[in-house]
Amino acid sequence: MQLKTTLTGLLAATMLAGAGSAQAETLRLLTWGSYAPDELVQKFEAEYPDIDVEVTFSNNEEMIAKLRATGGAGFDLAQPSHDRIYAAQLEYDIYKPLDLSKIDTSVMEAKLLDGVKANTTIDGEVYAVPHQWGTSGLMADKTKAPDLKSWADLCDPAYKGKTSMRLKRTILLGTAFSMGEDPFAAYSDLEKYQGILDQVADKLIECKDNIKAYWKGGDDLSAMMLSGEIVGSETWDSTAYKLYDQNPNIVFVPPAEGALAWIDTFALPRKAKADDAAYKWINFVLRPENVTKMSASTGAIAAVKGGKDLLPDDKKAAVNAAFTDADIDNLKFFANIPPGVEDMEGKTLEKIKAATGG
Repeated sequence: MQLKTTLTGLLAATMLAGAGSAQAETLRLLTWGSYAPDELVQKFEAEYPDIDVEVTFSNNEEMIAKLRATGGAGFDLAQPSHDRIYAAQLEYDIYKPLDLSKIDTSVMEAKLLDGVKANTTIDGEVYAVPHQWGTSGLMADKTKAPDLKSWADLCDPAYKGKTSMRLKRTILLGTAFSMGEDPFAAYSDLEKYQGILDQVADKLIECKDNIKAYWKGGDDLSAMMLSGEIVGSETWDSTAYKLYDQNPNIVFVPPAEGALAWIDTFALPRKAKADDAAYKWINFVLRPENVTKMSASTGAIAAVKGGKDLLPDDKKAAVNAAFTDADIDNLKFFANIPPGVEDMEGKTLEKIKAATGG
């Protein structure tokens, strides 16, 4: 009888344990590389033991493609850039509105919060809030390329075979600005924008002899800069900040035309199943002590009040070495991308790649 009671108790305990694990929720993040550092994932799971975090690293184009293919299923929280939500939602219906009452927006930098809300409000509903922000511009070894200050300088014959760029839309936009055009203003007239893209393509094809190699990721760009193979490149500011810590001669250079500024956001896929867990993650990573850990991983600035002050010390030094107040005032925030523009830009990039082997 005692043995039977013991076995019954063990069976009940096993069933309870099984029931507990069955109730565990999975938070499926679709985010950028470095936006879910192991340290923070483990800390979050320790604080919320009933939530397991599953991370898929991606980029803007892939996020849209993955969510479009599933109708917004398969993930519970996505982190597209602020300019990649409005048109994607109108075209593909892949997101659902946020419940802002579940997010502590009081900690966010008002200018960034208001900007993202303005960019992502559809029929009175807000589809995203800001997380990290930063810029794309130039990086230079100031001992070897002290005069590299404009997007156009990447094609200066003085740096023949010594520069790099990534063949993505950023270099199209930067080159357009360097030619005196405003590509964002031209979004309202796609025929005009196509004309700008054609001029940009011609310019970048002519520039191919200046390019040592077209970088595809931060690691290969970093290797070329640190080895001295190149003296300057188009870059994310976060990559330049990381290199500054290794070689203070390598600095981020906001282009004279204005660095291109992006804001990566939090957005809920339309068929997300773990909304409460997603809101917990959002609030968790925006706490000051976690902001510093996140910025140490991403190299970007959190969209919270005092975000620059919460950067790790080495990143703070790099930001101060790169930006003046005038540079910040001159930022060009990426504009919402209207339907059709990404296809136009994609065809332009394919034309450049075919002509340059990029």
